[in-house]
Amino acid sequence: MVGNLVLLEAYCAAGYNAASDMLTRTGLREDFAPDGSIYPIARDPTTGGRMLEELAFEVVVTESLAHAGRKAASLIRRGVRRVFAIDVERGRGLAWSSELDGWEILAADATIQDRVLVTPLAIRDLVSAGSADDAVARALLAKRNAVVRTAVEEGRTEGRAQGRAEGRTEGRAQGRAEAIVAILVARGLSPRPDERDLILATDDDDVLTRWLAAVANCTSVAALIATSRG
Repeated sequence: MVGNLVLLEAYCAAGYNAASDMLTRTGLREDFAPDGSIYPIARDPTTGGRMLEELAFEVVVTESLAHAGRKAASLIRRGVRRVFAIDVERGRGLAWSSELDGWEILAADATIQDRVLVTPLAIRDLVSAGSADDAVARALLAKRNAVVRTAVEEGRTEGRAQGRAEGRTEGRAQGRAEAIVAILVARGLSPRPDERDLILATDDDDVLTRWLAAVANCTSVAALIATSRG
């Protein structure tokens, strides 16, 4: 769930946070830990404890859908507003329906729109690791992330100065490099000055593509940079 957690963290609206395997008690003798959760940052005003998550996500395979359904039903009864299943094997997303008492298959082009998200989250981005980097970039832009916004504006400025075709290419490379740095910082893997300079100076499209594919799961900045060797 590491890559999906980075995606959920990027999409959290102000006042919300994402977590993986966060234990939620659903009964006197029952508790569950959804693969991914989005919950309010503020503490419960009555108990002072963590507030209940509002959205929960389960990564499933076909055989575990029934088990995930029992888990989803318990979470909904506990007060979780919405529960989703990510079926990576079949490349689809599902939403738990209390009316149907079962999973509802979402359209391939469906999006999750909710107050806890800064912008609608596309199902295809949840089920496909290949589009996760672009999805994170969209979320950072929706949040008006200063680093990404500056990169985009600088790319546009350079493009106007050097010609539209060249400017689009360089602006895209610079924007991708800035997005990589922003994701690393969001994951708590802040690059050293020399590492940051190296990433921002990179304009090789193949290298940037490899970094974007690896940045959600890398264990360190050095490990990410090492993937540039292919």
